[in-house]
Amino acid sequence: MTHSLSRRTWLAGAAVMAVGLTGCASQTAALRHGAAGADLPRRIELAETPFFPRTGPDLCGPESLATVLQAQGFAVTPADLVPKVYLPGRHGSLQIEMLAAARGAGAVAVPLPPTLAALCTELAAGHPVLVLQNLGLAMAPAWHYAVAVGYDLDLSEMLLRSGDDARHRLSMRTFEHTWARSGHWSFVTLAPGRLPRTATEADMAQALVAFERQAEPAAALRAYEAARTRWPDNLTLMVGQGNSLYRVGRRAEAADAFEAAARRHASAAAWINLGMVALELGQRERARSAAQEALALGGPWTDQARALAERVESRP
Repeated sequence: MTHSLSRRTWLAGAAVMAVGLTGCASQTAALRHGAAGADLPRRIELAETPFFPRTGPDLCGPESLATVLQAQGFAVTPADLVPKVYLPGRHGSLQIEMLAAARGAGAVAVPLPPTLAALCTELAAGHPVLVLQNLGLAMAPAWHYAVAVGYDLDLSEMLLRSGDDARHRLSMRTFEHTWARSGHWSFVTLAPGRLPRTATEADMAQALVAFERQAEPAAALRAYEAARTRWPDNLTLMVGQGNSLYRVGRRAEAADAFEAAARRHASAAAWINLGMVALELGQRERARSAAQEALALGGPWTDQARALAERVESRP
């Protein structure tokens, strides 16, 4: 049926350099003094989060990814993930491979808004957060993946699974600076059917489209259904739910989902999907009407709409 990661990408190993910091940590100040995250608990530690101590100089990627996946019930180890995310020739792991490997393990991987308040909100919800830091300098970066597992607003500290340290305590100010150098890049991994507390509608829709490409149809359907409880009218989610219903063999429900999306959003793509499924169901008049609606909308789907109309009329 019809339907990327557009962020900068860094490669991270486990190299650690001295951190030199300048400027102010504005997000830390806002969080500590209640201007952001006012409803957050003052202290959180996800003590049950697994820990995989460093086994090699460049393996922070698979180790951190295994940490967040196991925390959510996925039975994977760093050794399982090394061939999927580690690039020996480049001594590290790229962000896009980290997200893809999480989805390949069966998890929905969702990037978070680039704020310390969002990160702490996810921790308060019980979700360890995989983060990318630059522990070096702009001219000599030392990219490093770690897992945030807690914070203390009164002490102004973050708590990380990082390298050899299962409870790496880092001042919130220092963390903010090292994290800011990656564009505040972070993500959570969750079982299909669960939602991050802070993910934006756009990021969630993009994450589920990527998940659907790798997931079992039933898992994709659970994920779309959950997301639509929060964003019921999002076109991408509506079409994705229709796609997943079709893939699990629930064609009549898929047709209804496509029709709802088409009418709600005047979507030619959704009308075409409806027409194709209606033909399979033997609903020729419904398919003809869908093709006509798609043709009337014009635009980039015109050729597909015309092909659907011809297919409808060629049926005996």
